Amino acid sequence: IAATQPSTDWHLKENARDHHTSKFSSKELIVRRGQAFIVTFNGTEQPEQNLTFIAETGPKPSKLAKTQATFGISSTVSKESWSAVLQSTSSNSVSISIYSPPNAVIGRYKLSVQSTSGDSSSPASLGTFVLLFNPWSSGDDVFMPNKAECEEYVLEEFGIIFAGNKNHINSFGWNFGQFQGDILNICLSMLDRSLNYRQDPATDLSHRNDPKYLGRVLSAMVNANDDQGVLLGNWSGNYAGGKSPSSWTGSGEILQNWKKSGFKPVRYGQCWVFAAVLTTVLRCLGIPTRTITNFSSAHDADRNLRVDEFYDANGNHLDRAADSVWNFHVWNESWFSRSDLGPSYSGWQVLDATPQEESGGIYQCGPASRNAIKEGDVDLDYDCPFVFAEVNADCMYWNYDPATGKKTLIFSKSTTIGQFISTKAVGRDDRVDVTNDYKYEEGSTKERDIFKKARKKLGLEDKFDPTAPTPQEIDQKPDISGKFKVAGPLEVGKDLNLILVLANLQSDAKTVHVNMTAWSTVYTRRPVHDIWKDSISVILSPKEEKQFPIKIPYPEYHQQLTTDNTIQVTALCHVEGGIQVLVQRDITLDNPAIDIQVLGEAKVNKEVDVEVIFTNPIDMELMDCVLQVEGNDLLRGILEINVPPLKASEKSSTKFKLIPFETGPKHLLVNFSCDKFSAIKTFKMVNVID
Repeated sequence: IAATQPSTDWHLKENARDHHTSKFSSKELIVRRGQAFIVTFNGTEQPEQNLTFIAETGPKPSKLAKTQATFGISSTVSKESWSAVLQSTSSNSVSISIYSPPNAVIGRYKLSVQSTSGDSSSPASLGTFVLLFNPWSSGDDVFMPNKAECEEYVLEEFGIIFAGNKNHINSFGWNFGQFQGDILNICLSMLDRSLNYRQDPATDLSHRNDPKYLGRVLSAMVNANDDQGVLLGNWSGNYAGGKSPSSWTGSGEILQNWKKSGFKPVRYGQCWVFAAVLTTVLRCLGIPTRTITNFSSAHDADRNLRVDEFYDANGNHLDRAADSVWNFHVWNESWFSRSDLGPSYSGWQVLDATPQEESGGIYQCGPASRNAIKEGDVDLDYDCPFVFAEVNADCMYWNYDPATGKKTLIFSKSTTIGQFISTKAVGRDDRVDVTNDYKYEEGSTKERDIFKKARKKLGLEDKFDPTAPTPQEIDQKPDISGKFKVAGPLEVGKDLNLILVLANLQSDAKTVHVNMTAWSTVYTRRPVHDIWKDSISVILSPKEEKQFPIKIPYPEYHQQLTTDNTIQVTALCHVEGGIQVLVQRDITLDNPAIDIQVLGEAKVNKEVDVEVIFTNPIDMELMDCVLQVEGNDLLRGILEINVPPLKASEKSSTKFKLIPFETGPKHLLVNFSCDKFSAIKTFKMVNVID
């Protein structure tokens, strides 16, 4: 080989088109494993049969660790190992097709070429390329036969995340932005900052061909616990010193901030932020991934498939248990095969980057096979008992006396947890319910059998649990029933109107003393501020139903409200001569609406005006108003606009310009915040034409 450095043509456009990597905005070749790519180089004076190629990755490449491959030119591609086939030659250049095996380690590779004839010259570097997972290739662990699903779960940069509560599901848009500028490099540096890599780089690299391994490592790296990962969680309701979790609109800003700060954890995340960032990273690396929202999600801290909630005599929800039931929780599903468990456990795998419980000594969770969860196979790797409990745990509600430490069961329920499990539809902005993929129909014998099977596998069936209620406690029958009905709009800025309905189930009169409370909470139902309390005593005639209207005026709750807009209302009913009855309801208030109008046609590289319209719905002035706008291929980075204060009932119109730079359906995301309302979000699909 000549002493001059060979010049390399990586055929960026053609290779990117063939490998579904055109959306990356990189000057470096990015290809997928298990598929050939073309390279042309010149400056070799040797006959091509004398050339040897070396592809290597990581700081200490070795053949043994599968991080180095040496291969010559052969007549056909080998499916099992790296190989090269001659495409064409001219007087001074060679075009070859290089094939990587479908189980190759992913990451940044250095490609060199060396002459094998007599002289011992050192290899000449052809440059670097990045190798990713390949869901389009049938040999890959992440192979996804349905092309529309590949498009959605790997190439789609816009997502919809579901939130709210089981009575009232709402949703917001998210910009995953996995192909933005520097995101791929940030994802690769995440791998190099993991605990596994720091402890043993060579072993870590040799496992980077395995989506199970990378999914688990990245579920730990997205949270800051243990490893100075990307996001610091905060569920206190006070987000001073950082951004409130509900104010983010995309992953790009979070990942860029992490890198810019010298990899200091970004403040702050909550479950959907962790899940959205993990979606970005896994889609970027080529592992099909989506976000999943579970409503009434159990956090079972003590692995007994039971969550305990405690209330005092006044009906206050006590924050004293490690267990909790969240209004909703967001995690991820990634698609890959499970050679470690067998084919029936392949397909969607649950990963969860929210730091809830340690697994193997650090905050990571998964991959747990979704099929294993449905079948109650909680003894299989990884973290199946925790995920099984999130969708299946039984709920126990206790009355707790702080003075004596005595607890009395109020009631238990086995059908509360794990409802309306939701994800975005493929190719559409709709909600799809996947509850039946996680469990058999609630209340069916099959579902109870699976629950018993899981309890048995966890050794819970045969050991005495002193904290469990007695069968007598569980079988007690209440004399009255109660529920809260909504009587009016559930909107921030409006009074909250409810009706407490109490019904006497017996044929003799009952005297009931009712203690009612309302607390602002975060979405995990952790109480933050008390808002209102009241108590009444009523006599219910035999079989009588009575209604008691409740009104909590906006001025009484607005300062206590958290950014989640959630209020928990509780009535603890002490029935004379009978057992207590707990009536509760979690309320999620909607933010006022905000509207986006695109004024005219959106064309590539042409300015188009956009107007955002918002009307102040309350009779107070709104201060500190900020509008945040982002959207892939519509604008670069995030546009932040300060909006003048808005008087009571005043309408504001904010105009700005976009210059779209790609054709096709794009999503514009808007987030409006002020001193009285946090994170009013909306999105609009913009069809960009030539």
